Amino acid sequence: MAAATAAAEVRHRTVEVASGVRLHVAESGPEDGAVVLLVHGFPELWYSWRHQMAALASRGFRAVAPDLRGYGDSDAPPDEGSYTLHHIVGDLVALLADIGRPRVFVAGHDWGAAVAWQLCLLRPDLVTALVVLSVEYHPRNPMRRPLQTIRAVCGEHHYICFFQKPGVAEAEFGRYDIKSLLKKLYGMRKPAPLIIPPDKTLFDSIDSDGSCPAWLTEEDISYYAEKFEKTGFTGGLNYYRCIDLNWELNAPWTGAPVKVPTKFIVGDLDLTYNTPGVKDYIHKGGLKANVPNLEDVVVMEGVSHFINQEKPNEVSDHICGFFSKF
Repeated sequence: MAAATAAAEVRHRTVEVASGVRLHVAESGPEDGAVVLLVHGFPELWYSWRHQMAALASRGFRAVAPDLRGYGDSDAPPDEGSYTLHHIVGDLVALLADIGRPRVFVAGHDWGAAVAWQLCLLRPDLVTALVVLSVEYHPRNPMRRPLQTIRAVCGEHHYICFFQKPGVAEAEFGRYDIKSLLKKLYGMRKPAPLIIPPDKTLFDSIDSDGSCPAWLTEEDISYYAEKFEKTGFTGGLNYYRCIDLNWELNAPWTGAPVKVPTKFIVGDLDLTYNTPGVKDYIHKGGLKANVPNLEDVVVMEGVSHFINQEKPNEVSDHICGFFSKF
C-alpha cells in the first residue's frame, strides 16, 4: 500500500496522554468496531501497520496505531529516563481511556511486542487477547540484569550494548543518508544476533546490501525518512537505554506470568528467534509456562524481522482470525 493511498484511508488525530505528552494516533475502520491497538517497534512508526489496519478495517474492526513517544509526529521528551516501559504503557492506558472502551485487542511487534507484554502484565483487565510478533515474553529474572544477560549470551559487541551510550549510536546513524540506512536496516536477513566486531561499524555488520526490500516501495521509504529526518533516532534508542531501569521498576512483578490469551508469530530468519536459547525456550515449554494462555505459536518460513510488512497478508489473516474468536 503506497503512502498516498494509506493516508486517504486513515484518520489522524492527536491525544494528550501522561505528563502532557501528545501522541499522534492513526485510525482506520468503523468507530463502533472492536478496537485493535497496534504497537510498533524500532525503527518504525504507526505506518508499519498500514496493511494490517486496512485488513482489520475491512473486517469491521477499529484499528488504532499510535506513533509511540519519541517517534514520528508524537512528542519526544528529552530525558532518557522518560522511555521506560512504565511510561509507554502509561501512554497507552491514557489512549485507551480516551477511546473509552473497557477492553481492547492488542498486537505488538519488536519493541511494540515488549510494550504489549508489559501492558498485559500490568493491566490485563484492559486486554481481551494479544498477538505478539518477533519478541517472546520472559518474566523478570531477579538474579541478573538484562544487559548482563545480553553480554553473557551474545558478548559485549551485541548491538544493544552498542546502543547504550548516549550520542554514540546517533553519530553512527548520522553518517548515512536516512533513506539509505533505513533500507539497510529493513533489509537484514542474516538469521543470527547482530554483533558488531571491533573493526566494523554497525551498518558494516548488517548483511543487507542497502537496496530497497521487495516488500517496501520507495514511497514507503520516503514516508519513514521524512519522519526520522524530523525526530532523529534518539527517542527510539532511549527505549534500549532503559532496559536495566525497566528491570528495576518491574521488581514487584518478578516471575509473574502473562495470562492474556495470546498468539505468537515469528519468522525463522528473525535475529531474535535465532538468539541462543530462544528456540528451545519457545518450543520446549518455557514460553507456555510463562504465558499459560498461549494458544498458538507460528513460525513463518523464509521471513525475517519486519514480519508484518514482509508478509502483510499472512500476518493480517493471523491477527484477524485470532481476534475474531473472542
